[in-house]
Amino acid sequence: MISTEVLIKIHFYDLDPMRVVWHGHYPRFFEQARAALFDKIAFGYHEMADSGFLWPIVDMRIKFVRPITLTTAIKVNATLVEYETRLKTNYVIRDAETDEVLTKAHTIQVTVDKQSMELCFETPPALVEKVRLAL
Repeated sequence: MISTEVLIKIHFYDLDPMRVVWHGHYPRFFEQARAALFDKIAFGYHEMADSGFLWPIVDMRIKFVRPITLTTAIKVNATLVEYETRLKTNYVIRDAETDEVLTKAHTIQVTVDKQSMELCFETPPALVEKVRLAL
């Protein structure tokens, strides 16, 4: 499948009072990696917006393996694992220095017609074509 990786440095504002990354910031890390993944296949935010469809996230699962702390550099890998009827993206966060797995997650997105707001049961051909070209 198609994968990409982004490097993110953890800052003070990412931490909670326990001095670990606040759990609410993880979706932001995933979004940065997912945006890079879709840019890689030339179907980024602008292309999505112009396509006539929306792709809301309807499910997100996060497994916190080890805490992330201040000044840690992390690698966030995003891999598109399903795309024909829904978009499923897997994520792995690793310590950039030790390569230790810190977090595993996935998101599921569905396709919605922008005009009718109806759920689509197949991914639009324009996105399927971009994925197949990238494979």
